[in-house]
Amino acid sequence: MNATPFARSWVEHANGHADFPLQNLPLGIFSRPGEARRCGVAIGEAILDLPAVLDAGLLDGQAKVAAEAASATLNALFALGQPARLALRERLLVLLAEGSEHQAALRPLLYPAHACQMHLPAQVGDYTDFYVGIQHATNVGKLFRPDNPLLPNYKYVPIGYHGRASTLRPSGVEVRRPKGQTLPAGHSEPRFGPCARLDYELELGIWIGQGNAMGEAIDIGKAAEHVAGLCLLNDWSARDIQAWEYQPLGPFLSKSFITTLSPWVITAEALAPFRCTQPARPEGDPQPLPYLLDAQDQTQGAFDIELEVLLLTARMRDAGMAPERLALSNSLSMYWTVAQLVAHHSVNGCQLQPGDLFGSGTLSGAGQGAYGSLLEITEGGKHPVQLANGEQRTFLEDGDEVILRGRCVREGVASIGFGECRGRVVAAN
Repeated sequence: MNATPFARSWVEHANGHADFPLQNLPLGIFSRPGEARRCGVAIGEAILDLPAVLDAGLLDGQAKVAAEAASATLNALFALGQPARLALRERLLVLLAEGSEHQAALRPLLYPAHACQMHLPAQVGDYTDFYVGIQHATNVGKLFRPDNPLLPNYKYVPIGYHGRASTLRPSGVEVRRPKGQTLPAGHSEPRFGPCARLDYELELGIWIGQGNAMGEAIDIGKAAEHVAGLCLLNDWSARDIQAWEYQPLGPFLSKSFITTLSPWVITAEALAPFRCTQPARPEGDPQPLPYLLDAQDQTQGAFDIELEVLLLTARMRDAGMAPERLALSNSLSMYWTVAQLVAHHSVNGCQLQPGDLFGSGTLSGAGQGAYGSLLEITEGGKHPVQLANGEQRTFLEDGDEVILRGRCVREGVASIGFGECRGRVVAAN
């Protein structure tokens, strides 16, 4: 399933690469100028053209079936499930490993990543955003209910809502400041205009592989088998619009204007070395109901992924400055595992389909340096962020670019990363 911990590739720039060494091999959809979209594999600073590898006759068996399914989207490949992904991965490990006899055939099929355009990996039929970062839920709850930040259901049921699939976009697409209704402080009636409290949210994206038939729940013990891989997700949020609209049904226009995804699917197989025990619930917390509880999932259903938020303002960009880190967090802040989200989503008979996407919810850690949104960092805008160049931010301004990064690090195993999830704010129309 995985390359030996520190196996090397004949693609020299992949060796020691921060995100895409041989041990990663994420899947994505790319295009070159004037050419059609197709599936690629990230290796170092390059993209391997998978259809071209297929045409070269270098794939057979299940690996060939997988490559044939990966066309302009990954939906059909996701539908094949783990065996096909695993076969493709194992063949790619052989082809790209140091000493491979196929180097001469493969070199022309590697394209510089900077010369390619990335697209969404799959056609998303449905997008669901969860709320499983308990530190974030607690921090936000304290702003509105200081004595009772978490509502009674939070520790019993994974909270989620249906998002808008039509406005999912890959990293690099501009973020147009949304307009909507807001209720200014001290006013009794709303006004309409551009959002003044634009925010980001640091999340993981969860790509669904094989789905389920309508009316048939996915068992918690098999739920992990329905996950194709993960990505980074920025759930951009218009906090002033949200504050006015969210009661009684929850987020709507405050979230649906855009959601940004990192374009590479970090497969479940690549992430296997970074699975770990789900953090123990605090003493006194309820045990999950039986349909959400599986011993194996509790012992190896969590992921240890370091998550980072950086900000690059227009002034910093003009001065040639590097982006400034706003937060360093970890996916271990998830109160529920990925498998529990899959089991819960389907328990009522809801049909999940290949290429469906989940958002984890904001993944904040403990303390200011680990908060995954400006809402938390500034305590609702009360305490501006002081940047190193003298600028301040309570919420995002036009020209600001938010950059999310993810990295898996474990002793004795080659580190892998997610690539970047970027979005620059531009003025409202």
